[in-house]
Amino acid sequence: MNQSRREFLASSVGLAAGSLLAGRELLARTDDQQPIVDCHTHFYDPTRPEGVPWPGKDDSTLYRTVLPKHFLEQAAKLGVTKTVVVEASPWVEDNAWLLKLAITNPSIVGVVGNLTPGKPMFADHLKQFAANEIFRGIRIGQDTLRVGLEQVDFVADIRRLAEIGLELDVNGGPEMPVEVARLAEKAPELTIVINHLANVDVDGGPAPKEWMAAMRAAAKHANVFCKVSALVEHAKPKSGDSKVPDDVDFYRPTLDGIWAIFGDDRLIYGSNWPVSDRYAPYSTVFSIVNEYVQARGATVAEKFFSKNSQVAYRWSPSRGLT
Repeated sequence: MNQSRREFLASSVGLAAGSLLAGRELLARTDDQQPIVDCHTHFYDPTRPEGVPWPGKDDSTLYRTVLPKHFLEQAAKLGVTKTVVVEASPWVEDNAWLLKLAITNPSIVGVVGNLTPGKPMFADHLKQFAANEIFRGIRIGQDTLRVGLEQVDFVADIRRLAEIGLELDVNGGPEMPVEVARLAEKAPELTIVINHLANVDVDGGPAPKEWMAAMRAAAKHANVFCKVSALVEHAKPKSGDSKVPDDVDFYRPTLDGIWAIFGDDRLIYGSNWPVSDRYAPYSTVFSIVNEYVQARGATVAEKFFSKNSQVAYRWSPSRGLT
């Protein structure tokens, strides 16, 4: 990275941090109501001069400007007013772009960045972004985790996250939680969040035994959480029907299974919007889990939609208020 890029990153993060701290008095709490927080969204703008590395121009659904106002148009009418946004772009500068976006968008309570542990500049980049209270962690993929577990520099960088109070999101397939369990043993002080129920397919029947076993291995570690997201993306009706089911009973066996493993205190709501738009509208994504969780009672719903995410991501309560 050349000097001009370093200056760009430092100034962008510093600007975001200063503006957020200056505006904190505007977020004073007026009641005890917990916000509903969607802990998995993506924001990007293909109209920027530099464009975006993802999604591709050939993606007719996703290749459009996606900003917090567009999210709120879908979510706020359902009561979802806050989000933890996950950076999908591999460009380091785009972490700063999201943090700048948060300055004028208090709906963003946290940013999960895109940095690769074990790389030479990781420590410097992490220090820059972690100066902003909205930067709450990073996300890596299953392959990065598997290979990195055998690398001294990778493990050292992962431990840096825990040392400064940040978390790690991990995305991968149904076998991925086994790797998460290995990491949790190496770094028990690190909060780890499994993304998208480990991308297990849902067919309306009992959850796969192999997936359940992998999830149990991860859940044995108290520092591991799981994000209930990407349900509609992995819906595979046995009938072969191309329409994604919107009936909670179709998803119930999978939801019952994950609740039996992680319990009420370590499951978190996420939509995976706007990727979910390929399969179902936001209202369907939310209503499936909302109907399921509300049946478990108000206390469970409050944990799932807000309190558990605050524990995992440590987002500021003052930032989270409407």
